[in-house]
Amino acid sequence: MTTTLSEYFAPQPTSVQELPDPVPLLRSLTQGVLEVLAGVREVDQLARWFSEEAFRALVTRANLSARARSARGQTPARPAFQILSIHHSSPADNVVEAAVVVAGPGRTRAVAVRLEGLDGRWRAGSLAVL
Repeated sequence: MTTTLSEYFAPQPTSVQELPDPVPLLRSLTQGVLEVLAGVREVDQLARWFSEEAFRALVTRANLSARARSARGQTPARPAFQILSIHHSSPADNVVEAAVVVAGPGRTRAVAVRLEGLDGRWRAGSLAVL
């Protein structure tokens, strides 16, 4: 079987054993996403850590949050939260799925993240704030 040029230049999966501990990235991504949704961080600052599809979804969610703040007359404010726990597992060789539990002043939320090892680094393939 021959390898085509597109396969050769496509993102290459990287094994979990070849990548750094995902916990610091999960912590930073969670903080960054919550700050983007609160309007105190530019979404573009997180672009390098997301797949294209996941980044588009984050941009859409950030725009909806900005519109909601504008409709209520609220100014962006740095969110006060504490990461209570991070639970992760590896269902496949180059994948880590995690749930990050975050306590804020009004409620406790979960952030679900799927990290994929591509080209020697972690990238978020999906992220949802629940």
